Amino acid sequence: MSSKVKDIIAIMEKHFPLWLAESWDNCGLQIGSDEAVVNRIIVALDLDEEILELAMQKKADLIITHHPIFFKAFKSINYATPLGRMIKNIIGAGISVYSAHTNLDAGEQGLNQVLAELLGLTQIEPLGMDKQEELYKLVVFVPASHSEELRQAINHAGAGHIGAYSDCSFRVRGTGTFRPAAGSNPFIGKTGILEEVDEYRLETVVYKRDLKRIIKIMQEVHPYEEIAYDIFKLNNPGRIFSLGRKGCWAERMSLQESAEQVKRSLKVENVRVIGDLERSIKNVAVVSGSGASLIDKVLSQKVDLFITGDLKYHEAKDALAWGLAIIDAGHQGSEEIIVPYLCDLLQKAVKEKGFEIEVTPAYLSPCMKVI
Repeated sequence: MSSKVKDIIAIMEKHFPLWLAESWDNCGLQIGSDEAVVNRIIVALDLDEEILELAMQKKADLIITHHPIFFKAFKSINYATPLGRMIKNIIGAGISVYSAHTNLDAGEQGLNQVLAELLGLTQIEPLGMDKQEELYKLVVFVPASHSEELRQAINHAGAGHIGAYSDCSFRVRGTGTFRPAAGSNPFIGKTGILEEVDEYRLETVVYKRDLKRIIKIMQEVHPYEEIAYDIFKLNNPGRIFSLGRKGCWAERMSLQESAEQVKRSLKVENVRVIGDLERSIKNVAVVSGSGASLIDKVLSQKVDLFITGDLKYHEAKDALAWGLAIIDAGHQGSEEIIVPYLCDLLQKAVKEKGFEIEVTPAYLSPCMKVI
């Protein structure tokens, strides 16, 4: 079965919906058409000339990156510039480009969760509450003969998730009444005659992002021409999403030992360390990439150690003054771990859908070297 770019986008955005992205970010389809056929995918942290050359050698149809090509609007595409030349070559090769950035950072099983797990943290949870998913209650009245079919359809589509439980619903039996008017085509009953039907009131919880799709599926499965249903916005707290994670080492270790753990886990040769190397560390916060802007949030979480990248001199001095130890594993070092993870996720998802797609990881050459 052939797949299109939009099918791959649907897989990505099921796990990393665009509403999780920060307002300044530019996630989604960067170049190409969502109707283009996809047989081969390249997954990379960034798109540069080296990655593009590999994609062209592999005859890839789609490149998925973490960092978007375009962050800011521009007024011209000059082929004499590196970016302009690359855009020309991408379009000329018929390759589509899709980027998942801060939505991938904040996803429930996104980059920062992968980072925290890879480092060996326990008791992992979001670092604060950057976004919270809105919850709705869907109530639909359905004839008893179709209640289980409808329940299965909407639960399979994503309704009925409460915490670690799925397929959550409630139904109560009763009698529904209606009188089909002239011009109607009733599934049960006759025009102009009051009908009493054995029905169930079926209710379940729905995430806001799934609401339109689940209602569409409900309408396709429900036997009635006109469906009686209600939607209620809930004040119940939904899932929390954050650009970072916090957790604990399984056992206390020194800052020196923590640095060695980070180097082993991320397979990086060097890290920068701020703090007393003999200091005992238990509680840890992680933010992949450039996380210095979240130092205030980290300080409010009462953690001993912050693991991130791209730390500047004055940020390091401020953290030291506040008594916060930091390990700077580098931007690339703390983020490129997402490449094999996304490849594995996509390979499993396309296989489940019956698509025959080759997914290849691509790794960047370090842009900075320690000599």
